[in-house]
Amino acid sequence: MSVSQGSRESYQERSLHHAHPVARRLFQVAELKKSNLVISADFTESKSLLACADELGPYIAVFKTHIDIVSDFSDETVIGLKQLAKKHNFLIFEDRKLVDIGNTVQKQYHGGALRLSEWADIVNLSILGGDGIVEALNQTVTAADFPYKGERAFLLLAEMTTKGSRAVGPYTEQCVELAPAYPKSVIGFVSTRALTAPATGAGDFVVFSTGINMSAQGDGLGQQYQTPQSAIERGSDFVIVGRGIYASADPVATAIAYRSAGWDAYMRRTMKKDEAPTSDN
Repeated sequence: MSVSQGSRESYQERSLHHAHPVARRLFQVAELKKSNLVISADFTESKSLLACADELGPYIAVFKTHIDIVSDFSDETVIGLKQLAKKHNFLIFEDRKLVDIGNTVQKQYHGGALRLSEWADIVNLSILGGDGIVEALNQTVTAADFPYKGERAFLLLAEMTTKGSRAVGPYTEQCVELAPAYPKSVIGFVSTRALTAPATGAGDFVVFSTGINMSAQGDGLGQQYQTPQSAIERGSDFVIVGRGIYASADPVATAIAYRSAGWDAYMRRTMKKDEAPTSDN
């Protein structure tokens, strides 16, 4: 599979023609906040999770959670996340990596203990178990009685940044082949690079890239990093950073630095170098 360099259209331009409302909103938020930064908030207590969302919310486009590691998940967690998303104008991405038979993932997503559909704008999934998972979730979010119709979307986990990942080759290719069949629910991929040629409408797939760090090459546990610049150059639209920001000595200053690096790389890709974020907003 050849590597595309990603869309050269601006977020604003893409927001005008994308087929899915969640993608349009995502691009609008990025353009307004001049940020393609996603914070991966891997906290195990609601208080810390919400504090991170409040502190870093002004600088990010998306707040990514691993809600199943939050030991005290409750109504207060859900209410807090939704309030902070509204306050700071960011989307919420639950990195759940759903993978099971269709009937099970429907229950995991809409209902269940974690109530994902109630608060997560975006959830990712793996097609390791086959195409049925995508069909099942598509049926869920397009059903006549689904209360959040047009407000929820999915990303296909097409690649991972861990050493020895099996999400390569035929698996990744199958993700690329499957995505266009579900324009009402699938908006893109979690991958290390653009996987499709730049397109418009239903073919404009958003790329989220994990494993972003400006200073480290790995974490000793199999994680492999790339910089915001290299990710954007390879076609990523949104860069996901975790410990590199929230575990730093000054998370706000570090978030601003990552935001600037990602935005500058995006501007170079779209050839709009005259716009850049300021360090005080």
